[in-house]
Amino acid sequence: MISFRHPGTVLTDRLFAVPLDHSRPDGEQIEVFAREVVAAGQAGADLPWLLFLQGGPGFGAQRPEGREGWLDRALEDYRVLLLDQRGTGRSSPVNRKTLAGLDPQAQAGRLAHFRADAIVLDAELIRRQLTDEPWSVLGQSFGGMCTVTYLSFAPHGIREAFITGGLPGLTATADDVYRQTYRTVAAKNAAHYERYPQDADQARRVAEHLAGGEVRLPDGSLLPVEAFQSAGMMLGTSGGSHALHYLLEDPFAGGELSDAFLYAMMEQISFATGPLYALLHEAAYAQGQATRWSAQRIRAEYPEFAPDASPLYFTGEMIYPWMIDRDPVLRPFRRAAELLAERDGWPPLYDPSRLAASEVPAAAAVYYDDMYVDREFSMQTARAIRGLQTWVTSEYEHNGLRADGPAVLGRLIGMARGTR
Repeated sequence: MISFRHPGTVLTDRLFAVPLDHSRPDGEQIEVFAREVVAAGQAGADLPWLLFLQGGPGFGAQRPEGREGWLDRALEDYRVLLLDQRGTGRSSPVNRKTLAGLDPQAQAGRLAHFRADAIVLDAELIRRQLTDEPWSVLGQSFGGMCTVTYLSFAPHGIREAFITGGLPGLTATADDVYRQTYRTVAAKNAAHYERYPQDADQARRVAEHLAGGEVRLPDGSLLPVEAFQSAGMMLGTSGGSHALHYLLEDPFAGGELSDAFLYAMMEQISFATGPLYALLHEAAYAQGQATRWSAQRIRAEYPEFAPDASPLYFTGEMIYPWMIDRDPVLRPFRRAAELLAERDGWPPLYDPSRLAASEVPAAAAVYYDDMYVDREFSMQTARAIRGLQTWVTSEYEHNGLRADGPAVLGRLIGMARGTR
């Protein structure tokens, strides 16, 4: 363990060994990294633990520089553990370099061990090494989905649960999810063009330029119209519509797309910082049946998202097979991605009967206009989890915990404890 100080905090880096396959506890082990954060004045205090489960899948936990954001509220009550979920951050990495020696079948088989079910079993092993007591869990987005899995698999390990923008449909298939979210994304596009009507012409100009010939990003990958459309991911965050407007404000230089625009697009659509996000995104919804590139198939039901539609509609949190082909960090996984998309027999992620009998105090923020997690599915799940209290709000977008963390977390803590 290594400890160091930031303004107002003491941080301790920890490594844990966990099985790659939890059904074979004596088999291959991988490392999971986590960072403990405690208020500077309470480093030696006997505080309860709060586990933070990051959004994703496929991204490491935040790297704090002090008591910023939701951490400021959490550190009043807890010793916080920021978990780099398996395969991310400083945990044993999963990327094109570490899996280069495996054939596609072996790659796909290994990747299948990096979903929420394995993340939760990692967390429970880690908890037992740190404390004899149940701990509190805060799950954001995909981390909220993991929290519901945790409540299904090991509720005895949770003292209280807080979920922000991450209540999944317990039985919703990937097809169900995308049918709902395409409608929401379409509404976000319409609202954006109502706010910035000039952007419709700008977006169409860019799309026509891209359709007229090959345009490459600074990393050498192609920028087809569909990739440009995927910049709509930002429409689901507070301020995202404004950010998209500024991206479209001045995209050309001398009749060509400007370097500034191309670098901004590369940063927006590259999976270099989170290849697992692309490879396992649809698998995060899979229970039993294969997803078979659900987002791509369901998109055909919504002609307003066609690359030649006018106005041009941007897409949201969807992964398409062409993304694997065009991104240098994903291209080596092309066949493995196909195998994952066709994989049947995914194990269940949720246990409705156990959730219906839950005794864990829990509270969830459900964002009314959430572009990433469908409100209707979230409310169905909220009703299915015994004792779960919901705060439905249109004040925040999906990134409410990042935008106003102390207020959001403070409210959920109060709800779970019955003080508000």
